[in-house]
Amino acid sequence: MLTSDKRLFIATAENPSTLTADGRELCLEARMGNRHGLITGATGTGKTITLQNLAESFSAHGVPVLLTDIKGDLSAVCQPGAPGGSIAARIEELGLRSKGYENRGYPVCFWDVHGQQGTPLRTTISDMGPLLLSRLLELNDVQSGILNIVFRVADDSGLLLLDLKDLRAMVAHVAENRAEYTARYGNISPASVGAIQRALLRLEDEGAEAFFGEPALNMEDLFRTDLSGRGYLNIIAADKLMQTPRLYASVLLWLLSELYEMMPEVGDCDKPRLVLMFDEAHLLFSDMPDALLEKIEQVVRLIRSKGVGVYFITQNPADVPDSVLAQLGNRVQHALRAFTPRDQKAVRAAAQTFRANPAMDTEQVISELRTGEALVSFLDRKGAPSIVERALILPPEGGIGPISPEERQAIIQKSPMQRLYGQELDRESAYELLAEHAELRQREEAEAASAAARLKEENAMRKARLEAERLARAEAREARLREKEARQREKQEQGLWGDIMGAATKTATRSITNTIGREIGKTLIRGVLGSLFGGRR
Repeated sequence: MLTSDKRLFIATAENPSTLTADGRELCLEARMGNRHGLITGATGTGKTITLQNLAESFSAHGVPVLLTDIKGDLSAVCQPGAPGGSIAARIEELGLRSKGYENRGYPVCFWDVHGQQGTPLRTTISDMGPLLLSRLLELNDVQSGILNIVFRVADDSGLLLLDLKDLRAMVAHVAENRAEYTARYGNISPASVGAIQRALLRLEDEGAEAFFGEPALNMEDLFRTDLSGRGYLNIIAADKLMQTPRLYASVLLWLLSELYEMMPEVGDCDKPRLVLMFDEAHLLFSDMPDALLEKIEQVVRLIRSKGVGVYFITQNPADVPDSVLAQLGNRVQHALRAFTPRDQKAVRAAAQTFRANPAMDTEQVISELRTGEALVSFLDRKGAPSIVERALILPPEGGIGPISPEERQAIIQKSPMQRLYGQELDRESAYELLAEHAELRQREEAEAASAAARLKEENAMRKARLEAERLARAEAREARLREKEARQREKQEQGLWGDIMGAATKTATRSITNTIGREIGKTLIRGVLGSLFGGRR
């Protein structure tokens, strides 16, 4: 809780969470909590305990916290701690019980992009935007430009981009109509469109499909406090998420960008309105394009005035770009091991990020720190970094480690966030409208094809009928011609026969006549001669 001088301790009791070697208290001013911070150190040196301690402290002061649980060992913060072993020994050694330290649980809300270990954490494609999506899809400049065209076409056409199938359908639509859109928006290369579609399929295979959709997270739901005024610890299950670094980084970048866009300016305030704590921060900045890095630097620099503190947790300060590192005023450095020249260079670089303490060699101390011990430098009331101090990190009040899946599910089902976001919605958007348009077009094409087929059939039938009529007429003509020819042949035959018969008749008549004539002649001659000769006798 806040003390009279409004100082924020890393522990959540009224006592400070860190103690220097000589017992002096190290305190983080509550009003400096939005000046961001950095927790670094090698694996196993106590970064997670420091992270939990700081989160509990903010929660106790009424500040909601959003943090990523990489190893799955932050969920027990919802239950009172049961310290044992070295932690119990440290509590006893420092006499913390007599100073107000008590074990208690904190209000939590579990979130999970995949919807398995928490309430589904979703956003829409439109809210993510083409810039972050290009980073997520690892697109080059040309492909990113085409993705911008896809978003612009969707906006101009009034088509909502909510989930991955909306984006895939929109990309396919732009590709199919690229001749039309090229003249209005610029060249659309089929090869680049194909690369975008392949990247979307790869993203879907990585499980990102569950992240895009509705109901999308309302950022106001991250600002809740319980009935006692303690801020909720919004824990994002990231053990599975970090196996897909692009998706993990994009989720964190989206959170930063959305908060920056929606929150009003508040200037300096007594305590942060919200604190973000990102573990494994090197995944956020790995292979980040310069344009996106500039945006993140801008967000980190300006989101402070909106009352939001951002804390990165990573192994080495070198994991964070210098432009962002310069914005992180509160530092906790756990041990770094210097076994190689490269490790020694990293230790030297880490030591140089602190305001030097004349009483010690910072570079040497970093290599000597034991588990649960750290070098600490917070901003003072005037915003200046204090000199670096060697300190012990006090144990958290909540439980350490994971809870059982049954306990987690019971908390999830009781959460009002599960009632708001647990059931996925799929309202009409680009995919449905384009599918409906395609179905309508197919139906129109089918109807047009059917009408064309009917017309073709009618034409064929009419043509067949006309052909049949033509053939009938031709056959009739041929029949008439044949009949005429038959008649002509008959006439010709009759005429020829008549001629033959006439000729024969004439010949016969002539022959008969000649015969008769000769016979008559002979008879006459005999008669005459007979008379002549008879008379003489």
